Amino acid sequence: MIMKGKIHLHQVTSESLRLGALLSLVGGFLDTYTFVGRGGVFANAQTGNIVLLAVKVIQGHWIQALSYIPPLIAFSLGVFVAEGIKRKSTHRLTPDWTRAIILLEIAIFFIVGLIPQEVPNTVVVVIVSFVASVQMTSFRKLIDVPYTSTVSTGNLRSAIEAVYVAITTKDTNAAIRAMRYGVILVAFLVGALLGGFLTLTIGDKAVWGAVVALIFSFILFTEKEKWKLPLRH
Repeated sequence: MIMKGKIHLHQVTSESLRLGALLSLVGGFLDTYTFVGRGGVFANAQTGNIVLLAVKVIQGHWIQALSYIPPLIAFSLGVFVAEGIKRKSTHRLTPDWTRAIILLEIAIFFIVGLIPQEVPNTVVVVIVSFVASVQMTSFRKLIDVPYTSTVSTGNLRSAIEAVYVAITTKDTNAAIRAMRYGVILVAFLVGALLGGFLTLTIGDKAVWGAVVALIFSFILFTEKEKWKLPLRH
């Protein structure tokens, strides 16, 4: 007997390549947004902030050095909050907490775009760093490998490692991993270019470009591709 049934051949999840690429685009976007338009401080790249802090201290620019400390604190706090959301009873209130994270990002970044230039840059950078940290902590797996959606160093290392394995051992799976990481790296670069361009062009409201990407992420995340195929019993 032949019956019509629904088989889920593919479903977008928090670990999908398409979602990972969009979130990486947002990560690159936010870094250039805060660096170009909000005082030369990175939202995500805390390594860069630590280095710049050290440089300012060495140069004797103590006030400027202090500006790199709040985003470090906000980023650290974001990790605590994201881990708390994952591990505690908040799941009962928001069972699909990863979608809730994306909605939270959309709401906060929309509000950030309304903050006038007169407000100290530190306020904006702290908010963006906190939310970026929550995103990074919440989305850490790309199909079957770890990745980061807000910085590129680890992804680049993993990509080159996969390329090496693919070349030296003819490993097809390693080649596929390298291509996936490549997509993530390109998405981050595109996001950084867009973030810088829009910030220079339209100023503070450029952050709404990240909102648009996150809306697409949410739509993609909630999409389910179903195929109707005959089932034989």
